[in-house]
Amino acid sequence: MEASAVVLGLESSCDETAAAVLRADGRILAEAVLSQLQEHSPYGGVVPEIAARAHLEHLPRLAAQVMAEAGVAWPGLAGIAATSGPGLIGGLIVGASFGKGLAIAHGLPFVAVNHLEAHALTATLPGVVPEGARFPYLLLLLSGGHCQCVAVEGVGRYRRLGTTLDDAVGEAFDKTAKLLGLPWPGGPALERLATEGDAARFKLPRPLYGRVGCDFSFSGLKTAVAHAVGKHPAGALPAQDRADLAASFQAAVAAVLADRARHALDMLPAATALVVAGGVAANAAVRQALAGVAAERGLALVAPPVRLCTDNAVMVAWAGIERLRRGLTDPLGHAPRPRWPLEALAG
Repeated sequence: MEASAVVLGLESSCDETAAAVLRADGRILAEAVLSQLQEHSPYGGVVPEIAARAHLEHLPRLAAQVMAEAGVAWPGLAGIAATSGPGLIGGLIVGASFGKGLAIAHGLPFVAVNHLEAHALTATLPGVVPEGARFPYLLLLLSGGHCQCVAVEGVGRYRRLGTTLDDAVGEAFDKTAKLLGLPWPGGPALERLATEGDAARFKLPRPLYGRVGCDFSFSGLKTAVAHAVGKHPAGALPAQDRADLAASFQAAVAAVLADRARHALDMLPAATALVVAGGVAANAAVRQALAGVAAERGLALVAPPVRLCTDNAVMVAWAGIERLRRGLTDPLGHAPRPRWPLEALAG
């Protein structure tokens, strides 16, 4: 695949509608992300039907927009890459069907991208790391729906070393934020509040800390916050209490993630880097804790720019490029999958 080859990526797995045009050398020619925050905020979370309708309304316009900005004609594309799972099935159907339609209309190859693989391969995107991270590397995939330690051995080659036994870490952030009376999405709001708090004030548990392996558990930590909130008389928590609880919770999460990363690196001694991806990778305290672990092992911490931590189409286009350069395409009959583990991929 020539460095000048261009791929269109489409993302519609949850509540971001996104499109991007990317060259095979990693140069981003155009990208656009439309957040649905305003549509879902009144409900305190993502409403699948609303999300799917928003994707249906906006994705064609965003695709046309990035193609125009990139100055690329449809026949000039090397392929169409669309997220086809895991995620909310309505949005996946919209994005995958639109991508297939474009592929049919312009005679282009179609790549059904696994959303988790897109996050996993962001570390190999030139510009994120000079010349890209080398396989194998350890990936901590941290988001609202996923919390995993993964050995990334190549495109399509993944071994899950550990996963959450209950809540994903992003889900724990959101639920704790709700307990503290913060608006949705809770993760960014909690991080902002934590900067005003004392992380040592509340002695919160650190579930599975020091245990063998690299599984996670966050439900007990969330429950401990609920108990701390419940001890206060009815009514809003005092501002300083809220800030201290937010800071204490964030510190506990960062400590647990660092501990689990150490154990995972013990399980993957050949790792060339410690990579963190997913929405929670945007959290500064988490990055700092993981950077410390990487430094202990003489490794680099690879974290995408904040804008590429959350769902985006740049990572989808790059995953498509990585598959296309290996001759991997998908039939137009490929069905979107709400559940699609990384281990199920074949490279």
